[in-house]
Amino acid sequence: MRAVRIEEFGGPEVLVPTEVPDPVPGPGQVLVRIAAAGVNRADALLRAGSYHRAGRPPLIPGAEAAGTVAALGEGVTGFRVGQPVIAFNGAESPGYYAELAAVSARQVVALPDGLDPVEAATLPIAWLSAWYCLRSLARITAGETVVVKAAASGVGTAAVQIAAEAGARVVALARSAERATWAGKFGASDVVDTSRYAGDGEVEEVLRLTGGRGADVVLDTVGGDSLGRSLRETAHGGRVVSLANVALAPSTLDTRDFYPKNIAILGFQLTNLQLHGGYDPRPDLRELAERAAAGAYRVPVETVLPLERARDAHERLESRDNRGKIVLRVE
Repeated sequence: MRAVRIEEFGGPEVLVPTEVPDPVPGPGQVLVRIAAAGVNRADALLRAGSYHRAGRPPLIPGAEAAGTVAALGEGVTGFRVGQPVIAFNGAESPGYYAELAAVSARQVVALPDGLDPVEAATLPIAWLSAWYCLRSLARITAGETVVVKAAASGVGTAAVQIAAEAGARVVALARSAERATWAGKFGASDVVDTSRYAGDGEVEEVLRLTGGRGADVVLDTVGGDSLGRSLRETAHGGRVVSLANVALAPSTLDTRDFYPKNIAILGFQLTNLQLHGGYDPRPDLRELAERAAAGAYRVPVETVLPLERARDAHERLESRDNRGKIVLRVE
């Protein structure tokens, strides 16, 4: 089969299209013929050798995909050959930048009618992360104010919609006027172009928009210095959810910014939640897919490239200029 494989860690140039043997599903596994694979920052970290579960090359990257069932391993029930499905990473990580992947049946859910595989392939990482962070960790409720940082990203556009649908007032932050305006189209009540503000200017703007009170929930997808600002933007008794560090920089916090306000700081990492927290994503992913198929959410896909152009996809991802998701299509 065709696959994109990493022979050594490095930049996007190490993503090499190659031919590898077809995988064979073992007991309890589903062989998925991949139609589309989502491209995520975890893939770039894996490629660079910086991911916490990277393993050693040769490696096939890719943590989410959509396609059809090609074969069933011994003991697998509930699926049929030819059935459209969504697949995600968990305890077993086969890598989805390929034509085929043998994956545990526990990491596969049915793809509902009405949802395109390219859109479906973007749900298990960005959308599921936003869903879990807002609904299960922050437990947002109608009437609360939610700040979403990097609101034009894959996680950001998902979070804006999920929070708005829950009845929250959403303040979308993005690092250019164009990106902020675009993020506002997904249900944000207010948008903030953070490039206009230096130092604590962003904090002051969020406080101005909330009448000095601060937000009930801040979803921090940036990390680095952003986390300290998130604490200052949060109201008494509020929650800050930290789920990434795309800044690739340390976060220096002043405890006086959170303990006097009784702020809860909540960390999230999807794979570790499955491995160490016993989280089964399938019920949430099914509900997400069904709601997207029904039109409750828009799944923005900015760039679709053929599998062989995985290098271009990573270069686009690492430019941090994309709006919405990047997807590899397997012809």
